[in-house]
Amino acid sequence: MWSHPNIRTLLVVAALAVGSLATPTLARSEYFPAPGQWERRLPDQMGIDADRLQAAVEFAVANESRELRDLEANHALTWGTEPFDRPLGPFRTRGPQTGLIIKGGYIVAEWGDIHRVDMTFSVTKSFLSATVGLAFDRGLIRNVDDPVREYFAPIVLPPGDGEPGNEEDGAGSANTRSVFASEHNRRITWDHLLRQTSDWEGTLWGKPDWADRPGEDVVANRFRDRNEPGTVYKYNDVRVNLLALAALHVWRRPLPQVLRELLMEPIGASNTWRWHGYQNSWVTIDAQRMNSVSGGGRWGGGMHLPALDQARFGYLTLKRGRWGDRQVLSDAWLKMAETPGPANPGYGFMNWFLNTNREMYPAAPESAFSHLGHEYGLCGSGERAPRRRPLDRPSGHSRAHREGSRCAARALAGKRARFLAHWSQSTRSRLSR
Repeated sequence: MWSHPNIRTLLVVAALAVGSLATPTLARSEYFPAPGQWERRLPDQMGIDADRLQAAVEFAVANESRELRDLEANHALTWGTEPFDRPLGPFRTRGPQTGLIIKGGYIVAEWGDIHRVDMTFSVTKSFLSATVGLAFDRGLIRNVDDPVREYFAPIVLPPGDGEPGNEEDGAGSANTRSVFASEHNRRITWDHLLRQTSDWEGTLWGKPDWADRPGEDVVANRFRDRNEPGTVYKYNDVRVNLLALAALHVWRRPLPQVLRELLMEPIGASNTWRWHGYQNSWVTIDAQRMNSVSGGGRWGGGMHLPALDQARFGYLTLKRGRWGDRQVLSDAWLKMAETPGPANPGYGFMNWFLNTNREMYPAAPESAFSHLGHEYGLCGSGERAPRRRPLDRPSGHSRAHREGSRCAARALAGKRARFLAHWSQSTRSRLSR
């Protein structure tokens, strides 16, 4: 479950709309902000209780983290006790507490610097899974239940990387290696990686899988028996980065280019966002040198973007992948992303945290979902078809998340309302062991 010792900003960046989000045709009343523009409305124009709205803003402002704004220094204080904790990608000192509140696509409140580029940490995982979804929608991935090894060619990796017993020690010529060849790893599917249930074993970009969030007994975690893929959920950024490398193999071009062309430009995002990898995460594909980006800011890197761009992405997922009259991500993909996994009913594809049994956000509908990370988050809810899979295990949540959702839901209340909430949280957002 998530543990949040403190929260820098519970930015309620809320967007509401009335009517079905899954409607295939564009309703005349729907509004999608044009590039470089976002219209404002007064709360009373949008049917919002101004006092309750202000209470939600004040709640966010009152909950800024007391942790360092120097995120590289904060990394050392937060993760410095774990093995192989050396940063590999860029950090950025975080800016002032910032937020947006949106209803029906219109901004009704804002604070801080909504144009400033900041790290988004593990919300990067939602952008990463979106690039996998874009590949799925174009037939580059036939089925998410396919073994990833069927799409992954042997590749030259840095010395020390690879599966156990198949690492290069740096002596002699570099050889190509597979990272899905072992008896365990060859059974891993796209679905397992997307749901963080693969339990992949190996080392990537100098980070062994067992060294990320190893628990109190590091030695026991290193030499434990592997779980059958798909049976145990474990939040692990080494395996997230493996998904990014696998997606790079499918696209055969840098993922930031894919994201820019097929998602960020269609939704009118700015030109100031950047998706970073590591200083050592370079590979050669089709005789072209490419950087394999990271799926978060765990060791630096990941998505760096302004709140306005993040809100556009959240609005896209709230609108079931549609922006205006263009279907950017297929409804079929989003249905899979929002389907609870058998190992963790509170988690869909990364980084979709679900409101199963209304455990995470009691004041929101069960259809609510969140894109959560160490520094930012997006939360949305939309009515959709009932889930087909039985749900018997709740996901964890923090008091701050519960109270934040209640505050947002009360401010933006309505039985048929759907809201998008965006918050920024410079906290040690970890999964408990």
